[in-house]
Amino acid sequence: MRRHVLPVAVQVVGYEPSGRGRTLLVSGDELERISLESGDELAYTLGERHCAGVLDGDGHRDCDRPSAPYCSFHTSTWVCARCTGTCLKDEMDCHEPHAVYLAAFAPDTFKVGVTKEWRLETRLREQGADRGVQIHSVPDGRIARELETDLATRPDLIDRVRTDAKLESLATEVDETAWEALLDEFEVLERHTLSYGLDLSSQPVRETLASGTVRGVKGRLLVLERAGTAYGVDMRDLVGYELADEADGSTSARRLQSSLGSFG
Repeated sequence: MRRHVLPVAVQVVGYEPSGRGRTLLVSGDELERISLESGDELAYTLGERHCAGVLDGDGHRDCDRPSAPYCSFHTSTWVCARCTGTCLKDEMDCHEPHAVYLAAFAPDTFKVGVTKEWRLETRLREQGADRGVQIHSVPDGRIARELETDLATRPDLIDRVRTDAKLESLATEVDETAWEALLDEFEVLERHTLSYGLDLSSQPVRETLASGTVRGVKGRLLVLERAGTAYGVDMRDLVGYELADEADGSTSARRLQSSLGSFG
């Protein structure tokens, strides 16, 4: 069991979901990574929240504007996420094999998506999918997006899954009957069954906090256990907060509670 300690107050400026290493990115004097492995202890209080600035290579440029997690100057949209086969960039640059995939989110939410073929399992983990299959292999992203757009018109498939829905399903299992019935309509090229080691018997309470024992990470959802209760934390909700060590005498349990965003 590791307990992370911050030498100075820092700000949460980003996160890496479970497909890329399970870490929170914090910036004080320099950019640091806080590991979120099962069994690790976090003991931070939440302070003020403001714009998280921008990550710049291996560094970070801060911003003190009050909007969080990002101000209008540091809010960006990945144009590829909005592509439907007509490139939104000055020049199409996704000239490599892409996979069109189906992903299952417990209990019975099924999503269609695309990714570079070599990133398929990583992409499924980044999203917190429970199951995933590749149904097409195509030479570039344009063709993949066209196929995705067409499939998303089906009543049993969507192209986005809300974070709230993922939180609500953390302690549920995939409806295997419904999943296999869907797959019967496609040629499955590759299968993935994803496990995140959460081992939950009941639905976690949704909170915004950074204190407790790490149970695991599923996509961008961090599950912490504190005083016998499991909490589900959307790591994006932590971005922009300043953190201080809970052991610091200048902070208190009352301050932690006043900083929580509770969804009863």
